[in-house]
Amino acid sequence: MVLLTRMKLLRLLLLAAMLALLLFISSLWLPQGGVGDCGGSWQPCLKFYRQTPLLVPEEGAEAPPLIPECPGQPFQARRLLRYLKSSLENPDDVLLEPYLQSWDQLLKFMESLGTMVGFFSHKVKEKVVLIRELSLKRSLEAHGKRGPPDSAGLQIGANRSVRSMVEAELKDGVVDFSRRTDSGCRTLLRLHRSLLWLKLMLEGLAEGPDADGRYRTPGELSRDAYMVALAPHHPWLLRRAAEFVFLALPDRRYFLQLVCVRSQREATPVLHTIINALALVHTQTQRILAEHDMLELP
Repeated sequence: MVLLTRMKLLRLLLLAAMLALLLFISSLWLPQGGVGDCGGSWQPCLKFYRQTPLLVPEEGAEAPPLIPECPGQPFQARRLLRYLKSSLENPDDVLLEPYLQSWDQLLKFMESLGTMVGFFSHKVKEKVVLIRELSLKRSLEAHGKRGPPDSAGLQIGANRSVRSMVEAELKDGVVDFSRRTDSGCRTLLRLHRSLLWLKLMLEGLAEGPDADGRYRTPGELSRDAYMVALAPHHPWLLRRAAEFVFLALPDRRYFLQLVCVRSQREATPVLHTIINALALVHTQTQRILAEHDMLELP
């Protein structure tokens, strides 16, 4: 009994030490790095990841499941889906404010997973705030020339969408392709990679059991998704520390409760609906960034 207690205490101390380490290197969150560095066990090539095809409904196919409001919790899958769809009102662009509102919901999802993951969500939140601040600044600067900002706080024709933000920052020389800057484009790229991580994790949660009837744990799914989407852009120390974060994730049942379902059978169609919306937004953002060679901004 004493030995078991000591082992538990040692594990808690180790997790606490790793959290302190993460706080120390927080400035390295989503740092410089490109797919050219891939190849090691912790650096898989992004072009090799298994991408789930977009779920395009066939004519006469059953409509996606109605996702209810889930009382008593901050994260609402229904609101997330609404914001994701709103961001794609323009078929050739991504509206910025609904995109950021989607992230507001995803941040609530991440914060629901515990203190350890809450640290990562804090770094993502900083990037959401930064893009909003840059958008507001550009709106205020343009106020005297094109009239007051719209109701969303974003100037029409300025940073209203991902494409308009990219084009405006390129025109103003804000984006630097050789060194790190606090441009909206660079910050968006970091959010874009994190969106892929969450999408891949949810894909794993939507899958059924393996041949032995075993469901993979959220920690395993998160680690695998991290290795594909984020690890190629992180230093070795942060990649090792991330493993301890995934050990602290709650079990699968907790994740199902977050999307307001009671079983894996109920969860699968709901998760597929969310995954499809995430995939559409990710694909459109990827296309815009790729058009301007911004997928590897430092």
